[in-house]
Amino acid sequence: MLRIFLLPIFLLTTTLLFAQICDGNLGDNIFTEGDFGSGPNNILPQNPNIAPGYIYSTNPPPNDGFYTISNNTGPWAGIFDWVSTQDNSSDARGYMMIVNASYSPGLFYEQEVDNLCANTLYEFSADIFNLIPSGKNLIKPNVSFEIDGVEVFNTGEIPENESWNNYGFTFTTNPGQTTVTLSLRNKAPGGNGNDLALDNISFRPCGPLALILPDVVENICENGNPITLNATINGDQYDTPWLQWQLSNDEGANWFNINGAIDDNVVHNNLNGGRYFYRYLLANDSSNLQNSKCRVVSNWKIVNVVPKFYDLLDTICEGSSFQLGDRMIAQAGIFVDSFQSVFGCDSIVTLELAVAPDPGIAVGFTQQDPSCFGDGDGVIGIDSITRGYPPYQILVNGAPTTLPFRRINQEAGGFEFDIVDRFGCRFSEELFLFDPPQLVVDIGDNLQADLGEVLTLFPQSSLPIQTYQWSPPNWFDCGDCPIGRVAPSENGIAVLEVIDSNGCRAIDSVFIELLEVRKVYIPNAFSPNGDGINDIFTIYGDEPNVSGIVQLQVYDRWGDLVFETRKLLPNSEEGGWDGTFAGKELDPGVFTYVAEVLFLDGKVIRYSGDISIVK
Repeated sequence: MLRIFLLPIFLLTTTLLFAQICDGNLGDNIFTEGDFGSGPNNILPQNPNIAPGYIYSTNPPPNDGFYTISNNTGPWAGIFDWVSTQDNSSDARGYMMIVNASYSPGLFYEQEVDNLCANTLYEFSADIFNLIPSGKNLIKPNVSFEIDGVEVFNTGEIPENESWNNYGFTFTTNPGQTTVTLSLRNKAPGGNGNDLALDNISFRPCGPLALILPDVVENICENGNPITLNATINGDQYDTPWLQWQLSNDEGANWFNINGAIDDNVVHNNLNGGRYFYRYLLANDSSNLQNSKCRVVSNWKIVNVVPKFYDLLDTICEGSSFQLGDRMIAQAGIFVDSFQSVFGCDSIVTLELAVAPDPGIAVGFTQQDPSCFGDGDGVIGIDSITRGYPPYQILVNGAPTTLPFRRINQEAGGFEFDIVDRFGCRFSEELFLFDPPQLVVDIGDNLQADLGEVLTLFPQSSLPIQTYQWSPPNWFDCGDCPIGRVAPSENGIAVLEVIDSNGCRAIDSVFIELLEVRKVYIPNAFSPNGDGINDIFTIYGDEPNVSGIVQLQVYDRWGDLVFETRKLLPNSEEGGWDGTFAGKELDPGVFTYVAEVLFLDGKVIRYSGDISIVK
């Protein structure tokens, strides 16, 4: 009976990181479910019930105390900061176990294996992947391998190396022992880190090196001589080794015992053309040899019998040819030729060749140019292939592909299509996706502007414009006008984005340097004589360069304040000084003023000087 309990950390590696590994041949994996199978779904939809104490999740990635069975962590990228990986096999759909360790260390895998052989060496291993990216220095998984509750091997901290790592050990069953409990225990705490994947859990018998040498394919001729294969056993694990030769006629898919082939050698005497696969089973005694949990398997040896007669039946497309030896044959018929193979075997080839009329393969395409210059949103595809002899070999720009074929988000360029049917009839064509004319807009060179100055920007474009958008909005009196009138309040970039009738966009910008020119004028004399000319002392300035007068004060020569006003508008005589103090006209003379002037950029500058009353 095989019982398995799985939890949060599982996968396979390419690098052996442990010393206690089998240095001979292994038997079949007793734990056949250890690779977790494969499937089309990213997440195994059914709860496998293999991890007591953990909760199965079908909504990845699993949180602390949860696990899932998946064939790729890539689709979850961006949710957790985990490495994107697949299982440790050549199967693109192969599953692995993904575990987010719980907060307390504990048992996450346990299996009981029975029907073993006593005094026999076994190897227990697993492939583990630390899912935390390298350099994070978070909590690292630390896994203990146990036999019957006793720790036998410890992985130590599994590194953040973004690769599969293989861990394991060998042990020998005790006299009379036929059952063991194998466990994996998580020794690191959960929390920030300690997330891993597990694959390829393996429990196998381990024996001596069981070889059939040399480890190359033996090629013999159909009219040649039988060949003897010899077993080579290196190692002293077995005191009384027993073996059984096996043969496969389907390239290793199925094996059967060769009757009576229990000696160190076996003779291959079947000289009919074909490929024959040999191996032998090896155990410590005859009873162990009958138990698949107690024996190891040798390497495979291939015997290739080169046939003397070859019959070929083929069809070519009209206009093409078939090469038979040194001849190129273009017509239908039966042709015979003799060859000598690289192995020195004489062969006679009979070719029965038919010629199929060229049907004129027709291909329906989807072809859509990019919507805007450089956008790369074109579409190219094959909708249908007719009038040929399927199946078809399809090359696009030299790369093989299959139907349905459709590429979106394609940039402009050429696409070479080469389609060949099963008889060699060919269709070739090059299609092009073209960019539309490029929309370009230009609003000129970088500019300088005085504070408060209004600049006018005249856009020039390569195509008619449908909409305009100027920014920043607070600089422009009209944000969607064809001509931009801009009054910058600081150094910055004026931007115009335009859209043409096809919805294509273009953008241009200019840097505008704001010059701190303070356009303020303060007179040094006035004549308050009531003639309506220069009767009032006030502050003058270009608007909007000058926004306002925060304060204006006038003092006599003894320092006494004779006039004060606040929030005075520039260029306005209303509120200015009329040359009086306490309702009386002052005599001509020199006075001192102090003014605080507010400018468009928000700065307040203090001015002072003399003002004379003249009459």
